[in-house]
Amino acid sequence: VWRERIMSKIIRCGLIQAANVKGPASSNAVIKKAMIDKHLKMITQAARQKVQILCLQEIFYGPYFAAEQNPRWYQLAEKVPEGPTTSLMRKIARKHKMVLVVPLFEEVMAGEYYNTAVVIDADGKYLGKYRKVHLPHCYPGFWEKFYFRPGNLGYPVFETKYAKIGVYLCYDRHFPEGTRIMGLKGAEIVFNPNATVSGLSEHIWTLEMPAHAAFNQYFVAVINRVGKEPWPIGEFYGSSYFADPRGQVIKKAGRDKDELLVADLDLGMVRKVRDNWQFYRDRKPETYGEILNL
Repeated sequence: VWRERIMSKIIRCGLIQAANVKGPASSNAVIKKAMIDKHLKMITQAARQKVQILCLQEIFYGPYFAAEQNPRWYQLAEKVPEGPTTSLMRKIARKHKMVLVVPLFEEVMAGEYYNTAVVIDADGKYLGKYRKVHLPHCYPGFWEKFYFRPGNLGYPVFETKYAKIGVYLCYDRHFPEGTRIMGLKGAEIVFNPNATVSGLSEHIWTLEMPAHAAFNQYFVAVINRVGKEPWPIGEFYGSSYFADPRGQVIKKAGRDKDELLVADLDLGMVRKVRDNWQFYRDRKPETYGEILNL
């Protein structure tokens, strides 16, 4: 009987995975406009499918430029929320009554940049941002510390019109601590936009975030871009997916093409799973302090 009292709340979510349009021989402005135009068309497709929360891929309006160390890419950074991309996406969100998660390259001032995701509510209101905390700088072609400072805003949870959501960015997914914090703050869905290539991490692509979903008993929505870019770091393999609070992958995109992946998520499942597995009740945070000194 108690299970029957758990109310369903169906939210339609979308993920966009897309290949870069222009190579680095084009100007930054041309690259950026081409990617924004491409995504606007895909956002319109999402609106036609009645998507309520839509997430774009990591630094959606450009290539994954951290594959090289070149100061030219600093010119892609913009202010948040005053910059043109956030302003545009606020209008788009209001037009479609759609929550948008928009990963971009943020400039605070000259010389201070972050890998950031902007969260915009369905009425166009800017709710805040997440700045990527963990930055890879250890493999050929992943030179993120050349461009970004580590995030300094913690692990916020945003209360949107449709759901409480958190954001993790790419390399963050290898670190479980932030995912637990977002769960403790009430996240129902955690979005994880990526730019990752075939190789060492591919075999754990559908292990890590589903594990975080199961440990923390919420939905995860994970994106990867597709295609090859002109640097010799490998191929982006798409395979974006949704996983439920039991850690089961419930819908997955293809590997090698642009795709809008849409899934209906029943947020009532969060409570149902937590009533079965009482991880939050049985936590022992007073025993975990040792981790801070290791």
